[in-house]
Amino acid sequence: MNENRKVIIDAGHGGPEPGAVYNGRKEKNDTLRLAFDLGSALERRGIQVSYTRVEDVYDTPYEKAAMGNQSGADFFVSIHRNAMPVPGTGSGIENLVFSSSGTAGLLGKNIGRQLAAVGWTDLGVKERPGLVVLRRTKMPAVLVEAGFLDNEKDNAFFDANLAATADAIADGILETFEELEAREDQAASGEVPGFYMVQTGVFRLRSNAEAQLQELKDQGFPAFMTVKDGLFYVRAGAFREMDNAVQMERRLRRLGYGTLITRS
Repeated sequence: MNENRKVIIDAGHGGPEPGAVYNGRKEKNDTLRLAFDLGSALERRGIQVSYTRVEDVYDTPYEKAAMGNQSGADFFVSIHRNAMPVPGTGSGIENLVFSSSGTAGLLGKNIGRQLAAVGWTDLGVKERPGLVVLRRTKMPAVLVEAGFLDNEKDNAFFDANLAATADAIADGILETFEELEAREDQAASGEVPGFYMVQTGVFRLRSNAEAQLQELKDQGFPAFMTVKDGLFYVRAGAFREMDNAVQMERRLRRLGYGTLITRS
């Protein structure tokens, strides 16, 4: 087991900012309850945990993103509950990400599938690039909308299945860690048949390759390095679908990287 895995959990809202409110029920209280259960579930799986808040206090989304960036965590997981303009018209969970391609999209998909297995309706992974905690965090980030606060059935399910919901989110996170680590191990040994990867550099010096590798990781990209014939190759992502590799390439090109899509 990799003992260096780390997640920072953000319980949405807090203090004078209650989030959604319905019949006296406040989102900020539900998010903190689930955050604590999720933290315990992750620790049972050998994953290190930190929190943006552990009591009823408020920090801005910018401050929360900064906490995440300073934490050294691999993933930022923000816990929220949803609401609709007309109460009772929405039901289920959804996972919000900056971009559905890459690691964040994989994380959201895995969490959603695990929550569906518990009994939640999975509304899918949705891109919300305008959300500060998704845009300003350097690591892959996902915002989990754990049911609708203004839906009595969702609230009843949330209360009756709090521990199971936390376990499902934790299982989705663990699954993502294991999948990424397997990809990196396979890529390092040249054993990833049929995967599309976005290459950002080929170097003769390991130090130059490692510098670019760290730069990509600091920006939240699932980057890795392979060695072949004395050269060091830096790549980001390993995708079964070409379209996902193209999306990753576009993101990297917008940041000024010279890219090439390769296939193993």
